[in-house]
Amino acid sequence: MSDQSTYLKKTWLNSYEPGIKENVEFKEILTHQYLEESTKNFPDNPALIFQGYTLSFTQLNTMVAKFAAALKNFGIKKGDSVAILLPNVIPCTTAYYAILKIGAIVVFNNPLYSDRELEHQFTDSNSKFLITLDLLVERMVKLRKKTNIKTIVHTSIGDYLPFVKRLLFPLVAKKRGLLADVSPAKDLYRFKDIIAQYPPDYTQADIRMDDVAMYQYTGGTTGVSKGVMLTHRNISYQIQQIEAWFPKFEKGNEVMLGALPFFHVFGMSVSMNFAIRMGWANVLVPKPQPEPLLEAISKFKATFAPLVPTMYIGMLDHPDMENTDLTSIKGCFSGSAPLPVDIINNFQKKTGSIIVEGFGLTESTPVTHINPFHGKRKQGSIGIPIPNTECKVVDLEDDTKEMPVGEPGELLIRGPQIMKGYLNNPEETKKTMTKDGFLRTGDVATMDEDGYFYIVDRIKDMILSGGYNVYPRDIDEILFEHPKILEGCSIGIPHPKRGEAVKAFVVLKEGQEMTAKDVIDYCNTKLARYKLPVEVEFRQELPKSNVGKILRKDLRAQEKPQ
Repeated sequence: MSDQSTYLKKTWLNSYEPGIKENVEFKEILTHQYLEESTKNFPDNPALIFQGYTLSFTQLNTMVAKFAAALKNFGIKKGDSVAILLPNVIPCTTAYYAILKIGAIVVFNNPLYSDRELEHQFTDSNSKFLITLDLLVERMVKLRKKTNIKTIVHTSIGDYLPFVKRLLFPLVAKKRGLLADVSPAKDLYRFKDIIAQYPPDYTQADIRMDDVAMYQYTGGTTGVSKGVMLTHRNISYQIQQIEAWFPKFEKGNEVMLGALPFFHVFGMSVSMNFAIRMGWANVLVPKPQPEPLLEAISKFKATFAPLVPTMYIGMLDHPDMENTDLTSIKGCFSGSAPLPVDIINNFQKKTGSIIVEGFGLTESTPVTHINPFHGKRKQGSIGIPIPNTECKVVDLEDDTKEMPVGEPGELLIRGPQIMKGYLNNPEETKKTMTKDGFLRTGDVATMDEDGYFYIVDRIKDMILSGGYNVYPRDIDEILFEHPKILEGCSIGIPHPKRGEAVKAFVVLKEGQEMTAKDVIDYCNTKLARYKLPVEVEFRQELPKSNVGKILRKDLRAQEKPQ
């Protein structure tokens, strides 16, 4: 039996839960139509909950139609780019669905980005309109001059709050940096004023499934962020793939924890869009720190929680954890980075929930792999390919040569959720996509005999030490296992004899002490000698992306001689 047939056999299908098929019978439905469908089926169900302020599906659908009318009045047409620079607040979801409804293109941006990063994304996407937060208006009005953005609409954290909280908000918000005065400027408007001014427009633009729906910028973890072109088909089919993977969760009967930033593709698909599709309430958490996460789960009885490892770790390490009831949670989905085994076990024990780890990329909308929810979950594995998704592991030098079971190589993926390409970047698109439509992930992976996949490391993160390939993730996982270590990350640094050697960055748990020798001696009991760190640097915190992924590239940049 040839190696090639290993991946064609799709052994992972044997681990699918009963009722989950190899291929989804996709419906040709546009993403914004999911909102209309849920409004019809669950008109009075809560759609969005923000600090106790609740918007029903009917109210959300009306708000979307009003903002769609406003966008048209401001001259936004099909194919125009509209930027959203917001955390998880009600206007964020409203703007997203309104933009899609009129056939314009969503450009999600991270509010934590610098002006330089935002200027690149606004310019590259040719954004003409911006929805943002009052706290960012002053900066954005200045930045607008360097871009093609004409109109700016702003909202405030305090715009949609329960009556008493709304009264108290101005008294405390400025002290806490949650409210800013906005000076009048040309073509600058308040979101609430616009919603009050325009009657709802429920008409829909002439949109095809293969039209571009959004430019989703990569996190820039490996360089300058690129605009990933995602089509209406990519987004809609991805929602249907996720729905197919969790068949035991009923429409209209669950509560989503909206903690993952919607401006990140993981939060957009698995939290925002999935909840809209399923007719679920979505509890918005604009700043997903341990305290507000614990409060949101316990107060609003969240039942489905897509999170990233730093959020699980932060909650378990928080003093309120012991006195907080989290037993409402049924299912958790973890992605963006490996979740340490002891964190999985502790969180599941505390909540009675099931955590499934998965995998994806911005270029794949993002989900491609998930562990079975009711089935065999392999710790350390990203799981198995979801329906309609093909995968193979190929030689790092020759992508026509497929690797045998258990042998590392680059992970390639093909499916309906794979991007159209990179905006204004045909060279990168050609490098990333094979001629037969597979996405080169840039991840080193293996597949076991059951069809479960494991990420070994990023190709660009690999350390070449004395002729050996060293995968930093191997070292990171060992560091995570030490009871005194909260977080760890390793990189390659120049070495006079080996070419490269390992340096470890370590964050200790509160009140714990270790020396560099302690860390190296500990690693010596777990790792081959050529993988051992030669340097250890202790930090108070490690640089992270907006979804909590440790930014190895930032640590490498800090190590480079100035």
